[in-house]
Amino acid sequence: MSNSRAPRFSAADVEVLKRETPFKGFFQVDRLTLRHRRYQGDWGPELTREVFLRQPAAAVLPYDPVRGEILLVEQFRVGALGWRDTPWCLEMIAGIADKEGEPVEQLVRREAMEEAGIELGEMRPVLSYMPSPGGTNERLHLFVARADLAGAGGVHGCVEEGEDILAATWPVAEIPALLESGRVDNAASLITLQWLLLHRDALDREWRG
Repeated sequence: MSNSRAPRFSAADVEVLKRETPFKGFFQVDRLTLRHRRYQGDWGPELTREVFLRQPAAAVLPYDPVRGEILLVEQFRVGALGWRDTPWCLEMIAGIADKEGEPVEQLVRREAMEEAGIELGEMRPVLSYMPSPGGTNERLHLFVARADLAGAGGVHGCVEEGEDILAATWPVAEIPALLESGRVDNAASLITLQWLLLHRDALDREWRG
């Protein structure tokens, strides 16, 4: 990449003048008063920005290369209430690193047992990304994991946390139609399902070889 395309600014080009925490519960919201350098070279005006703070999160798509199946989960999501036909969303197994220092790889292994009752084998990182950097610091780590999905499925979740999660297997051959249907409309699942379609042959050679 040409040097002209390198980022012009760094964190040193932002001056945080004040940080407040108007809300702190399961999640936290901070209000920052700041200014940053502009492309013209000077400092811009003072701005107020709220940022939704979250611990690192991770999601995993279990894949059985022998059976040619994946596993997805369906559960109620409050963020989908009010604008979607149903607030029950079809998505990947996922969780937030609420245990101090827990590696994201261990996080998704733990969540796979809680949300689907399955053990994960070898895991392949897909990517990590910021879902909405305009308003949250969240970074989401995505994985595909080898799994034996024979007999997988059913209702799972931590009852004490109010979880009621339906796990179900899907043939990989149905992924294109699933993507076209619009039923899967969260970025993590869309990215990972398409990644699997692109890399399935290579994974099969490795995991079935």
